[in-house]
Amino acid sequence: MCGIVAYVGYREAYPIIVKGLKRLEYRGYDSAGIALLNGGLNVYKKKGKVQELENILQNEAHLYQSKIGIGHTRWATHGEPNDDNAHPHYSANKRMAIIHNGIIENYDALKQDLINKGHEFESDTDSEVLIHFIEDIQENEQCSLEEAVRLALTKVVGAYAIVIISKENDNQLIAARKGSPLVIGVGQDQKEYFLASDATPIIEYTNEVVYLNDYEIAVIRNNELSIRTIEDIPMTPYIHTLEMELEAIEKGGYPHFMLKEIFEQPRSIYDSMRGRINASTGNLVLGGLIEHKNRFLSADRILIVACGTSWHAGLVAEYLFEEFARIPVEVEYASEFRYRNPIIKENDVVIAISQSGETADTLAAIELAKSKGAFIFGVCNVVGASIPRATDAGAYTHAGPEIGVASTKAFTAQVTVLAMIALLLGRQNGNIKESRYHQLLVELENITEQVETTLKTDKQIKYIADIFKEARNFLYLGRGYNFPVALEGALKLKEISYIHAEGYPAAEMKHGPIALIDEEMPVVFIATQDSSYEKVISNIQEVKARKGRIIAIVNEGDEEVRKLADFIIEIPKTNEALTPLLSVVPLQLLAYHIAVMRGCNVDQPRNLAKSVTVE
Repeated sequence: MCGIVAYVGYREAYPIIVKGLKRLEYRGYDSAGIALLNGGLNVYKKKGKVQELENILQNEAHLYQSKIGIGHTRWATHGEPNDDNAHPHYSANKRMAIIHNGIIENYDALKQDLINKGHEFESDTDSEVLIHFIEDIQENEQCSLEEAVRLALTKVVGAYAIVIISKENDNQLIAARKGSPLVIGVGQDQKEYFLASDATPIIEYTNEVVYLNDYEIAVIRNNELSIRTIEDIPMTPYIHTLEMELEAIEKGGYPHFMLKEIFEQPRSIYDSMRGRINASTGNLVLGGLIEHKNRFLSADRILIVACGTSWHAGLVAEYLFEEFARIPVEVEYASEFRYRNPIIKENDVVIAISQSGETADTLAAIELAKSKGAFIFGVCNVVGASIPRATDAGAYTHAGPEIGVASTKAFTAQVTVLAMIALLLGRQNGNIKESRYHQLLVELENITEQVETTLKTDKQIKYIADIFKEARNFLYLGRGYNFPVALEGALKLKEISYIHAEGYPAAEMKHGPIALIDEEMPVVFIATQDSSYEKVISNIQEVKARKGRIIAIVNEGDEEVRKLADFIIEIPKTNEALTPLLSVVPLQLLAYHIAVMRGCNVDQPRNLAKSVTVE
C-alpha cells in the first residue's frame, strides 16, 4: 500500500519525485524517502509525512543536481514507522537502493541466510532483505544487476512492486512487479521516464503509459525501455493513453479531497451512466456485458467479492440482482473468501468490485475463482489496473480519481453500475415488466439532480455534527436496501473521526444493541418511505423510549418521523432500490464534518491507506 515514484531523464529529479510523493501520500504516510545520484548514491528519509522530509532537505541545494532518482511514501507492514524502516533501503555495499510496495513472505528465511553470510541490516523491513539478496546474487553469480534482479525474483514469495537505482549507472532504473501496481510514464520523444504506483504523479508530464504486468521486469537505460519476464522472455511494451485530467487530482478550492469528492457525486454518477442509458428510448447498454449476458442469465448464482466500502456496494447489489434479475446472490469478504475453501462451480458468475483495481485480497479471490472455472466480471474505477486485466469482462465506473482515503463517490458509482447490470439482466430474462423497467430508467436518470438536492443539506448536517462531535459511540440502523447504507455510514465515521460506530439491520437492534442505548447514544436511522417504513418507525419508538438521541434520514415532507426524531435530514423520494444513492450522502457529510471538528485528518486517517495492495 506504499507509494512509489521514480524518474530518469533530462529534468531535475528531486522536485518531480517530491511532488509525486505528495500525490501518492494517500497510499501511505508513515514515512517518506528519496534516493538520488548526486555525487554518489545518497538516501534521504524521514518518519512522518512527505512535508517532514521536505523540511529537513530545504537547504540542500545539491539535491537539484540529479536527473535520476527514486522515492517512496510508506504504509508500515514489517517494522514500525521510523527513520530506519523508511524507504529507500541501501544494499550492504551502499551501491544500490530499493523502494518496495508489497510483502516478501519468505523474507525471514532469506534474512537468516544472509546474516550467516555476514550481512548486517539497518531496518526491520522485508524490503531491505530483498536488496541485500539481490546484491548477494550479483556478487556470487558475477552477473549484471538486471540478471541478479531476475534470479532473485524467481526465489522470493509474496507481492512486490520495486524500483532499483544503482551507483554504477547514472541513467538506469530497474523495476518489477507481482501483485502490486506499477505504471511507467513515457515522456516526450522517449527521452524521460516516470514510474509510479498509479498515474496521479505522472499525468502532469505525460498521458502515455505502460502498465507493467505481473512477473515482468522493466529496464530503463540510455533513454530506452525494455521489458522481459522473470523467465527472461522479451515483451513488447504497449503504450496506453490516459484520459485523466490534471484538475481531477487537485482539490479545486475545497479544503479536503473528501469533501470535493462528496460534492462530485452528481457528476461521477452521471459519468457512470453516460453513453449507457437513455430512458426516453428505453436503451440500456453496458459494453462489457453484451457478449457475456448469457453467462449471467444461465448462472446458478452470482458471487460478489469485495472489501470495505466496495463490499457494502456488493450488499446493495445483492438486493438489486435478486429483486430484478431473480438470480441468487452471495456477497463475500474477499479477505475471507479463499481461506474457507468455498464451493465454486463453473456455472457461477463472480463479480469482483474494487475502486482501485489493485486490492490484493480481491485479486486473490479472482485467482481462486478462475482456477475453478467460474466466469469473472469486474467492476472497477481505474482503467488498466490489475483487476480489469485479470477478469473475463467488466464495467468501469468512471468516477474519476478518488484521492480521499475514505471512499465516497466510488460507492455511489459502483451502486449505479450494479443497478444498471441488474436492470439489464432483469429485462433480458423477463423479470421486469416493460412499464416498470422504463420507470426505473427514468428515476435512475433523475438521480443526479436528486443528489444535487441532497447536497444542499450540508449546512444543516454541519449543525448536527457540532452537537455530536464529542460522542464516543454511534449506532446506524436501516432496513432492506438501506441496511448496507447503515454499514457504510458507520464505516465512514469510524475511518475518519475515530469514533466507534456500528451499523445494524434495524430489526436486529432488539437482539443485542438495544442494551447500549441511553441518553448518551446517538442513533442514526435511515427512515425513508419504503416497504419497511412502518417497521422502522416502530424501531425509532423503541429507541425513543430508552432516551436515545435520534438522527433520522427521511424523505422530503415526512411528518411522522419528524415528531419522533431529535434531528431530521430530508432527501428526495425515489424508487426504493435507488435510495442508497441518496441516503448515503448525508452520512458521508456527517462523518466528514464531525472529523473536521475533531481535528482529524480526513483525507489521510491514521493507520489507513487508500489502496490495500497487501494481504
